[in-house]
Amino acid sequence: MTNRTVENSPTLYARIAGILYLYIFVAGTFAQLFVRSTLVVSTDAEATAKNIIANETLFRIGFSGELLHLAFDVIIAVILYALFKSIDRNMALIAAFMRLSCDIILAVASLSHFAALNVLANADYLNTIPSGQLHTFALLAMKLHGDAYAISLVFFSFACLSLGYLIFISRYLPKTIGILMIGAGVLYFVISFTHFLSPELSATITSPLFVPIFIAELSLTLWLIVKGVNIPSRSQSPIGNVPSGLEKRNVK
Repeated sequence: MTNRTVENSPTLYARIAGILYLYIFVAGTFAQLFVRSTLVVSTDAEATAKNIIANETLFRIGFSGELLHLAFDVIIAVILYALFKSIDRNMALIAAFMRLSCDIILAVASLSHFAALNVLANADYLNTIPSGQLHTFALLAMKLHGDAYAISLVFFSFACLSLGYLIFISRYLPKTIGILMIGAGVLYFVISFTHFLSPELSATITSPLFVPIFIAELSLTLWLIVKGVNIPSRSQSPIGNVPSGLEKRNVK
């Protein structure tokens, strides 16, 4: 490995994380806005079933894209830990494990998501169950996925809070992005608990609250892709090999 490669490795890894984050934006937005929001009618099991059956390919693409999104998010968790562990190892671990916990919950919830299609697949072993009940099961499966998604946001909120703090004190990225990510963490927490404590309020505030969250995460994504990380010259070294003294210098 050349010296130039060594010096550029933190920014290279940051840009890889940014590119993966961009994919997550695209896949997550597609799955939510163009698949679930389009096909699922929360008060009508029959309409939901008909929509899923008529748009099976779209449903499968949305599911598969989001599954890959979860795999990429695990990679992002590792890269961000590697970038920030020299600043505050414990906080970097919290950010990583909270993000991984979110991914695990969503991965398990994906079983419920795909179950909606399975119960509508006209398989022979389902012939003994009336079609109306199958439609209800499909809608219930999608609702369970929605609940699991809300649960996962509790963990992701702490991941965002931790990452925002690390960005703010590290000076690797603009402090403004750190503040935005802290704000995103707070809003994710509000969205999650409102979903369970007050469904009526949740239906009203969730979409507006996602606007500043979108701005925060998109700002982080684009900065990572375009700028990478601004590590001081004395610490231009491979990820995980930042010289001692950097932590004290950056925390001031």
